[in-house]
Amino acid sequence: MKNDTSIKNWLKEFHLDHPLVIAGPCSAETEEQVLKIAHELKNTDTSVMRAGIWKPRTRPGNFEGVGAIGLEWLKKAKEETGLKIATEVANKTHVDLALKADVDVLWVGARSTVSPFIVQEIADALKGTDKVVLIKNPVNPDLALWLGAVERFYNADIRNLGVIHRGFSTYEKIKYRNNPEWQIAVELQKNFPDLPLIVDPSHIAGNRDLVFDICQTALDLNYDGIMVETHHTPNKAWSDAAQQITPEMLDQMTKDLRIRNKSGESAFNEEILRLRSKVDVVDDQIFEAISKRMKIVDQIGELKKENNVAIFQPERWNAILDRLTAYAKDIDLSEDFTNRFLKAIHQESIQHQHKIINKENK
Repeated sequence: MKNDTSIKNWLKEFHLDHPLVIAGPCSAETEEQVLKIAHELKNTDTSVMRAGIWKPRTRPGNFEGVGAIGLEWLKKAKEETGLKIATEVANKTHVDLALKADVDVLWVGARSTVSPFIVQEIADALKGTDKVVLIKNPVNPDLALWLGAVERFYNADIRNLGVIHRGFSTYEKIKYRNNPEWQIAVELQKNFPDLPLIVDPSHIAGNRDLVFDICQTALDLNYDGIMVETHHTPNKAWSDAAQQITPEMLDQMTKDLRIRNKSGESAFNEEILRLRSKVDVVDDQIFEAISKRMKIVDQIGELKKENNVAIFQPERWNAILDRLTAYAKDIDLSEDFTNRFLKAIHQESIQHQHKIINKENK
């Protein structure tokens, strides 16, 4: 797909002096709920109200959405508040119903993005539309698959395109519901700077306490907007209760977020802020990797305890030093730094195992 500057024109139609805010409940539950949230969002920076009408669930038996009736509730919310409306579509039938309801923004979910067949069906159903179409990243961390979905919509003559970064599923999770893998979105942004990039902090976090920091990181990395799940009574939500915030919390959050004034900063300041944000992302990944390592060390400690084996194994330690010192040299890290770093990691590992082995002796 060529880097067509016409792609980003739809953002200008909002005439905003701040990043785009898309907000609303994970799921439309009742007409009363949709309208109440809409009227509360009207008093915030929200431009588009989102709500899931059809909810793809990981396992059957959970609430899977109210269906087409929810579109009527969204239409009414639009009429009463003037907010634009958005919902997820996963097949041609969803698209046809959403277009009839004059939904302004349609997004393709992570589970749909993984399938070129589904993406093509939706793209064909939307061919030539002037609606805004946002494509969430696929569940698995695959940049080519994400871009391939965008290209299918572009080839269907859809120009009002954007992408949503909602994190990636992994077998092991340390902090997030879906690990952000920021470098994938940054790489997409670098290759296609005119493609609007929106963060979905709710699905990355899985926990409302993390939403603000994720939004701030995204804005520091030049994202164009945020898509936040918002509910008037989050703890009573029918789906994803833990990750939703109230409209009041959203209002305060958008006031507290630091937004870069691009026109007022020098090229140097903008570039150094961008690079420092990337460093922060990598730092988080380093500490998460160390935490994962220590969990494995704990398992080794338990095994040594069961077999009455000493904590310190000189042969193993020397093998680690030799292997990683050589590897560090290949990737341009100094031997001095490598030795100091490995010794610190080794000391922390010994302390972890010491606590485990001596636990019963206290």
